[in-house]
Amino acid sequence: MAVTAPRRWQWEEPRALGRAVKLLQRLEEQCGDPRLAVGPPSLRDLLPRTAQLLQEVAKARRAAEGGGHEGPGGAGDFLMVYLSNLEAKGRQAAALLPPRGKKDANEELFREGSRFRRQLAKLALIFSHMYAELSALFPEGKYCGHLYQLTKGPAHIFWREHCGDRCLLPWAEFQSLLCTCHPMEPGTTIAQALRSTMDLTCSGYVSVFEFDIFTRLFQPWPTLLRNWQLLAVNHPGYMAFLTYDEVQARLQACRDKPGSYIFRPSCTRLGQWAIGYVSSNGSILQIIPLNKPLFQVLLKGQKDGIYLYPDGKNHNPDLTELCQAEPYQRIQVSEEQLQLYQAMNSTFELCKICSESDKDVRIQPCGHLLCSRCLATWQNSNNQTCPFCRCHIKGREAVSICQVQKRPAEVRTTVENPGVSSHQKDAEWELEQATPSAPPLSPQWDSSPRRPKTQGLLTLAPLALPRLRAPLPLPKMRTVALVPWNVSSSPQAREGTMESS
Repeated sequence: MAVTAPRRWQWEEPRALGRAVKLLQRLEEQCGDPRLAVGPPSLRDLLPRTAQLLQEVAKARRAAEGGGHEGPGGAGDFLMVYLSNLEAKGRQAAALLPPRGKKDANEELFREGSRFRRQLAKLALIFSHMYAELSALFPEGKYCGHLYQLTKGPAHIFWREHCGDRCLLPWAEFQSLLCTCHPMEPGTTIAQALRSTMDLTCSGYVSVFEFDIFTRLFQPWPTLLRNWQLLAVNHPGYMAFLTYDEVQARLQACRDKPGSYIFRPSCTRLGQWAIGYVSSNGSILQIIPLNKPLFQVLLKGQKDGIYLYPDGKNHNPDLTELCQAEPYQRIQVSEEQLQLYQAMNSTFELCKICSESDKDVRIQPCGHLLCSRCLATWQNSNNQTCPFCRCHIKGREAVSICQVQKRPAEVRTTVENPGVSSHQKDAEWELEQATPSAPPLSPQWDSSPRRPKTQGLLTLAPLALPRLRAPLPLPKMRTVALVPWNVSSSPQAREGTMESS
């Protein structure tokens, strides 16, 4: 049963927030030794940022007088668990760090590979996860946990159907809910392993943010726990709670064995994987692949001779069983939309940015479609929001658009994928995408030669389009289906992003 913040806690909350800020400030003073300025993540950077965000939370809570979303699993419950966990982790860090005003620090703390150094690195990762979680649920200090949008559609539906507007659940309750959708092997060992993977902040609870990160890491949804078992439980290359520097140190022992690799959840980009490997010339590289299932990246790397020896071992696990084709995700176009496309001498399949290539990428979580070349151009210009709606890009899914036959009895349908909101269920609303408040990417950004373009949507005023309904003849209904795309065949899919140190 979910813990509900008692009335007494609501009175105590301002004091608890104040104590947490003071604790973080004391820890920041203990991190004054420059030898502790390592990372990422770095406690010296995280502590002041977390303290500032907590001060913003306290200010917003005072302005709202603690009202709104105070039910089970709401803002009050989250802060009660969060601050209690922060105090516990803060005491552990204070015991490791040099005392304030004293220079008699434990020299083992600064020795690479020592037990104390490893403990401090893990605490730094936990503080990093806690800061990211607080930022996601309290952006600029204001609670938005009840509105949090999970990146993967099926995961979003699962959480909202089973958890409502709660943003936090005790582990035991969450585990029983997850088993209704993803049966788990009996026994406490597997459950404890799953909890240690999903509970990033080590609080004994699961937040909607932590569940979002887990489902992004171990996609696709239909085989979520199977993916997790093969990649995190049975795979020797998986490393939990490892930092960038520790990956470099661990792979030093494999420098004479090119193709050795390990992988871990990125500590700078939560929800994405970071892979460290020994290249053919013996150098150690770390990359963050673009948003796609990890097993596809590892299989492609094995085929190319890059990822051959997990943690230096000769046995490379077989992940091909995860390559089973998923059911088609269909998007059907209404009669009205077909009329608009026909009037513009265009088609639904055509990318509405360049008016040249077919759409082959879906942005997550907003679901907008465009071609991979336009998305790459957009992101290479340091833009990490959707070019249509300005939603932050949390992932992308490679798709292939083809036409399928429609039964005559069907007149109009919506998207079969339930992981999108009702206003997204009609294929795409380019009318809304072309509004002045969110101008789309300019087609002229790519200077490569192009064939003459047909008149596209961007040349027409959105408000004038509905007037075309009456005089147009009704065209034959078509159905457009989104089918999984072979990611490994795309040049864009092979690109990786270097993780900064």
